[in-house]
Amino acid sequence: MKNPLYWIICLALAWLQPALHADTLRLNNSAADSAQRTAAPTFLPIEEAYQLFPRREGDTLTLDWAMAPGYYLYRDRFSAVISGGDNDGLTLTQAFAPGVTRYDDYYEKDVEVFYTATTVKVALGADITSGHVRVESQACADAGLCYPPRTLYIPLDATAATPPVLDRLPAQQPSPAQSGSPALLPILGLALLGGLILNLMPCVFPVLSIKVLSLSHSHLSSHGRHIHGLVYSLGVVISFVLIALGLITLRAGGEALGWGFQLQSPGFITALVYLFFVMGLSFSGFFTAGTRLMNFGQTAASGGGLQHSFLTGVLATVVASPCTAPFMGTALGFALTQDTLVSLLVFAALGLGMALPFLVLTWAPGLLNHLPKPGAWMETLKGLLAFPLYLTAIWLLWILGNQTDSQVTAIVLCGLTLIAMAIWLGNYRPPAARAAAAVLVAAAILLPARALYSQQEQPLWEAYSPQRLESLLDQRQAVFVNLTADWCITCLANEKIALNSDGFRNTLATENIVYLKGDWTKYDADITALLNANGRSGVPLYLYYPPGQRKPVVLPQILSESTVTSALSAK
Repeated sequence: MKNPLYWIICLALAWLQPALHADTLRLNNSAADSAQRTAAPTFLPIEEAYQLFPRREGDTLTLDWAMAPGYYLYRDRFSAVISGGDNDGLTLTQAFAPGVTRYDDYYEKDVEVFYTATTVKVALGADITSGHVRVESQACADAGLCYPPRTLYIPLDATAATPPVLDRLPAQQPSPAQSGSPALLPILGLALLGGLILNLMPCVFPVLSIKVLSLSHSHLSSHGRHIHGLVYSLGVVISFVLIALGLITLRAGGEALGWGFQLQSPGFITALVYLFFVMGLSFSGFFTAGTRLMNFGQTAASGGGLQHSFLTGVLATVVASPCTAPFMGTALGFALTQDTLVSLLVFAALGLGMALPFLVLTWAPGLLNHLPKPGAWMETLKGLLAFPLYLTAIWLLWILGNQTDSQVTAIVLCGLTLIAMAIWLGNYRPPAARAAAAVLVAAAILLPARALYSQQEQPLWEAYSPQRLESLLDQRQAVFVNLTADWCITCLANEKIALNSDGFRNTLATENIVYLKGDWTKYDADITALLNANGRSGVPLYLYYPPGQRKPVVLPQILSESTVTSALSAK
């Protein structure tokens, strides 16, 4: 019977995977007042938040935009490019009406935006008569949501003064799938070749190597090897098709997603980091997979059952998803602009290409007979294969750090340490040691899950800048300023104890106080100037500007919830 810890890990990984499914649409938090932050605003669908009404006047295309109240468009996010025809890819010149300048939290600078309505004039040359104008734009809401960039198409061959607006390029009639056009065959060939080259990518090669190694361990008949090759290929192809269906479904719902979108979820990446780390420990000999803790990944790659071959195909596809091999780009770009059937065919060809090397090995006895005979060398090779797995975990950690921050990465590293300790305790027979190992594994999963969940919450603060502070003080607005740094232990303790408390949040909302946060982790001249102006040479520094006052109240360096709420509530 399997160790109970095995089932704990498998269930926990399954729970952690969707922890941040909402990360596929990253919310860029714009400046919003405290009352809006405490509420749960309802946002309009993107097609209602802002609308486009084009007009064609000779060689000028006029774009009239209408925005719902509380929504705005970025000037810098506009673009107009010819798509199709003789001038494909030509960037067109645009003329803008004056906008409104406002400080943007996300870009941390003043930007020009358009509220309510605006007009953009696009200059068309006299020779531009075919194709479409691809218009890109991006809208945000004052309440704190930024929509993904939106692409619309305006046909140039329309004779009406008000041409239609399309949300996608019309499919050519007949499509390749309908007409039997040979245009689809080269794309399928590129997809097959791209999938084949995927096996050489650093993210896939360790998994495939482990599975090939398992063939040398096995004593399967030729027929048995054929079946394993087919089942592995089935796992790869089905996984690619499921990814394609997910992409098609989400894109139909308006999501701006592409290949590898599942690797945009920090929760899913964390699960993969744990999986590859534990597989590496198993191959390094720290524990025996199959009778000890967390054997899912290793048995999937090197087990002898058909289910293991299928799971290896799934695992190889999952870790291959962020990689784009040569020739894949053209095939993927084509697939994501076609109808569902053609898209699925291209993704299935990608999967078949990736599965091809292992399939050939299992069906070509001559090649398989050239594999070395089982022996002591296999243990040495097994230990060597652990290092690519560790490197894959490091690479995934790097992606996680880019998506989140150093704090989440540090918590995941602590989780890896807890898992290593759990494996060490799991090697002991006493029930207490096994129970302690289970607690450590649960903690290793819950800690990053909590950290990732907290990142979804609307932040209370805006980024500090002298311009933003001056603007708020000119408006006689109450302001709380927190100057901090990641390496400041006192700062982190104060934020944990006082500045993340419900009492502090409620006080900000009740007293209508804007919270500005200055990060001094790296040298910042503006933060240094504010420190010096208040007689400090380092962080933390907490300043409260009461309404209508420009002289701040300096709070103590050691905070409690009552200390800060009392200072902010004082009249």
